[in-house]
Amino acid sequence: MKTRQIKVDLLARVEGEGRLEVSLKDNRITDLSLHIFEEPRYFEALLEGREYHEVPDMTSRICGICPVAYQMSSIHALERIFGLDPGPEVRALRRLIYCGEWIESHGLHIYLLHAPDFLGYPSGIHLSQAAPEVVKAGLQLKKIGNQIVQVVGGREIHMINLKVGGFYRAPSRAEIKALQAPLEQAVTLARECLAWVGTFDIPPLERDYHFVALRHPSEYPMNEGTLTSSKGLSWEPAAFEDHFVESHVARSNALHSSYHGESYLVGPLARYALNYDRLGAEIQDLARQVGLREVCRNPFESIKIRAVELLFACVEALRLVQGYEPPPPVEVKVKPGAAAAITEAPRGLLYHRYQVSEAGLVEKANIVPPTSQNLRSIEEDLKALIESNLELDDEPLRLLCEQAIRNYDPCISCATHFLDLKVQR
Repeated sequence: MKTRQIKVDLLARVEGEGRLEVSLKDNRITDLSLHIFEEPRYFEALLEGREYHEVPDMTSRICGICPVAYQMSSIHALERIFGLDPGPEVRALRRLIYCGEWIESHGLHIYLLHAPDFLGYPSGIHLSQAAPEVVKAGLQLKKIGNQIVQVVGGREIHMINLKVGGFYRAPSRAEIKALQAPLEQAVTLARECLAWVGTFDIPPLERDYHFVALRHPSEYPMNEGTLTSSKGLSWEPAAFEDHFVESHVARSNALHSSYHGESYLVGPLARYALNYDRLGAEIQDLARQVGLREVCRNPFESIKIRAVELLFACVEALRLVQGYEPPPPVEVKVKPGAAAAITEAPRGLLYHRYQVSEAGLVEKANIVPPTSQNLRSIEEDLKALIESNLELDDEPLRLLCEQAIRNYDPCISCATHFLDLKVQR
């Protein structure tokens, strides 16, 4: 039996560290595992004993790419404990800042992290040298997303203006109005982005995913909705831990989530499949023009769906800016209790649950990030991909595996509580 090894000392263009090991015998996979060795950070333990108002600022530090998502999930859970409804003005402003995060995150992923794979470049820097105007457009989109987050959140990363009950300071109408012209430009750039990724050659792979995402009665989901499954199931966020279980695996510092022992998929593919009818006719038409169906089961098409969501977030943010009304102050009355909330981070479902004492101190906390929910699906994608491409030499097979992992835009640091690739044949 011939033995072959492929080693990648560092997987570029993902957030975090890990490696993939694959063993094959007689052209069959005998073992495949993602080893995630990034150190756990124990945020849930750090939250215990803290006052409730400290939680949003602390959880935003979990991730520098999607701090809005961590703040939003924590705030919604705490407001449920206190029985607090901050009103439609707060809700709209929160949706606007979430749009900002989607714009900057999807823009970064598409242009600098994932597009180079489809175009044959080793990095975003090489792509910028070959197509500088394209990358400048991507950076401009990211800048506009960051601008939204700064205006609403107080700064671009680890925002300081969001709190239980609303905002420490409501942006003025003039500050929000100043976002209109950049967002009009962003809509144009996002349309061009979708047309651009529509030209990419998509590697063949079809997977029978169990999609799980939020679904809202009238909106494409970000902050709110019912937990919904492609199997026709539906739950309130409080029931999440009754069906979705985290478990330790020896090879990983990130927990692996499962639905009654089986893998499931969260993120753009799942959101799109379960909420296609919430995108609006014009965006649906543009999605069809780049070859997307109403349900997509090829993980490599995730870059197209991120471009669809990027355009949607730009259009939605522009709508919210045009209709902005400053939110009134909201009084917070602390009550003891426990509650959970889920919002849609760019990478998928972000679950938070808290138990709070009568004095407003956190007694228990649980956070389930999107990447830990997708780890089983990533491994299953890789198994299917390798088995259907065994004729490839080691180097192209390695590159294809890296590209497949980047389909998920994984945030390894968020998940710890990627890629040195070794293949043994």
